[in-house]
Amino acid sequence: MIRKVLIANRGEIACRIIRTCQALGLATVAVYSQADERALYVEMADEAIALGGHLPSESYLDQAKIIQAALRSGADAIHPGYGFLAENATFAYQVRVNGLTFIGPSPEAIEAMGDKRVAKLILQGVPYVPGYIGDDQSDAALIEAAQTIGAPIMIKATAGGGGRGMRLVNDLAALPEALAAARREAEQAFGNPSLMLEKAITVPRHIEVQVFGDQHGHVIALGERECSVQRRHQKIIEESPSTALTPELRQRMCETAISIARQIGYSSAGTVEFLLDSDGNYYFMEMNTRLQVEHPVTEMIYGLDLVRLQIEVARGRSLAELIDLDALRPQGHAIEVRVCAEDPQNNFLPVVGRILHWEAPPYVRTDSGVRSGDLVTPYYDSMIAKVIAHGETRSEAIRKLDVALARLQLLGIKNNVNYLRRVLMSDDHLGGILSTRFIDDHPELLPEPPQRVPLALIACALAQDDLSQHWRNNPNRAIRQRFRQDGETHEVALSPQGQGVYQASILEQTYTVQVIAQDSPRFILVVDGHRQPVTVVCGQTNEWWVHTLRGTLVLQWLSPFPAPQASAEAGGSLRAPMTGQVRRVLVEVGQVVKSGDLLMILEAMKMEHRIEAPHDGTVEAIRYQVGETVQQDEVLLALS
Repeated sequence: MIRKVLIANRGEIACRIIRTCQALGLATVAVYSQADERALYVEMADEAIALGGHLPSESYLDQAKIIQAALRSGADAIHPGYGFLAENATFAYQVRVNGLTFIGPSPEAIEAMGDKRVAKLILQGVPYVPGYIGDDQSDAALIEAAQTIGAPIMIKATAGGGGRGMRLVNDLAALPEALAAARREAEQAFGNPSLMLEKAITVPRHIEVQVFGDQHGHVIALGERECSVQRRHQKIIEESPSTALTPELRQRMCETAISIARQIGYSSAGTVEFLLDSDGNYYFMEMNTRLQVEHPVTEMIYGLDLVRLQIEVARGRSLAELIDLDALRPQGHAIEVRVCAEDPQNNFLPVVGRILHWEAPPYVRTDSGVRSGDLVTPYYDSMIAKVIAHGETRSEAIRKLDVALARLQLLGIKNNVNYLRRVLMSDDHLGGILSTRFIDDHPELLPEPPQRVPLALIACALAQDDLSQHWRNNPNRAIRQRFRQDGETHEVALSPQGQGVYQASILEQTYTVQVIAQDSPRFILVVDGHRQPVTVVCGQTNEWWVHTLRGTLVLQWLSPFPAPQASAEAGGSLRAPMTGQVRRVLVEVGQVVKSGDLLMILEAMKMEHRIEAPHDGTVEAIRYQVGETVQQDEVLLALS
């Protein structure tokens, strides 16, 4: 009997497991580090126990703390999610000896597949990439093996995955340095520096088969997933079915995956991973003895809940009781993207910061563990969410996913959403021309195309004026706002026309703007008859994040100053945008200036306001000096 489940994980996967437990009527216990004490999954669980610390080694990797938390809470079972301790045989043993149920495969199965080298030695009838899996781990032995195999060589850590401890060596002269680097990374990531070598398949596709077994000898394959689009050897797009497989090839790969699972007496969810070459030959890479990040793809096309199946199988139930195995057929196509806090322009390096606004897209499945206001810390994986779309055909699924990503709102931190959309809609991806080199082979998709979106600039100008209360203080006078985007400065002049209507001058064009609704941070604007939603939030240092259906933009607010007055009296004068004090005067009478030159700095409302030349000219007069107070709309200086 399982009545209460402790989830030995965090973030998105903890939320996902909690939802299934709730649907099954099971109580849940969360565990959390100091960094996660206010996380969404902690609030969702019935109970939560602090592990302390920020680092994984102090919290989610501390086996003793997690076992004690389960015993303390009265949990019957532990679900490890993926990552952390999910494939740790020692942890699974400890769960068992403490009288708890491990919702996953047996410790023996985890141990058998936990070392890639050992796995290849014990499995029979499995196709392998030519390589070296010997016990001798000296540089001399590895270099000699590499010379026999021939370049290019792939170095892999025997104890891990996720791209860690992996190096591609095209020139054997670079092998010693690559071996040293791979050992260091493997030791740090997995506590095991052992390496293996494989002949590198130069343009492979990454195909994996979802298997599921129970404690009664049943093992089934739930089709394949294509995971070829990767960065740093880590997947970012997964789909099913693969465009590369014929029915006959699919059947052979599924039979191989089932054979591997049967050989180790496997139960629960697992994934057998293969490389597929351009000639249709496939090679076994590894078996992941856990739930995969991309498991929703399989759930969407088979109509199953794999977490529910894991729990029921852990209870001892048979797959034959849970599923009509004879009627099990995939339906349509599913595709998933991983939304990550990372900078594609900077080699996909992870970023940290606060999520100012989060809104999941409608009509598709989104698995996430964040909310507006959450902090993305440097301690854990950069993945924030997964968005999964399903359609009758591949093109329909991709179209739905692209539209969903256009509606996803992740404001406040750099992320890969715009990049994912470019990849999805690129010609080769649409044509199913994929390999694990896809990202390297398409550098043209990396640069962020410049976007000149008047809607975004207008919304920012309205939001900035609302923030400074300018319209309430001076409702009938135009004001000019300036924003910098991608190194260029753009100016927006807004003139109220009454009843929520403005005239906006921007990018040398004039627009009629009507504010239909405003419920911060969301606006509904009609720009020249085109009604559109837009979300605007302000970050630190006057940074504005704007989301439109064309994507997310980041604008830097510079300063407000009044629109030019057309009267003869005003001429080329510049006037004070609001009551304030002169802090600096940077020009002299008779000085020649150019458009954009800084002339004077005012301080008002605890902010500095830059007064810049609106055109080339000569300073004819300076009306106020440093320290003097000026009233709103007073002439500060004059230009000829």
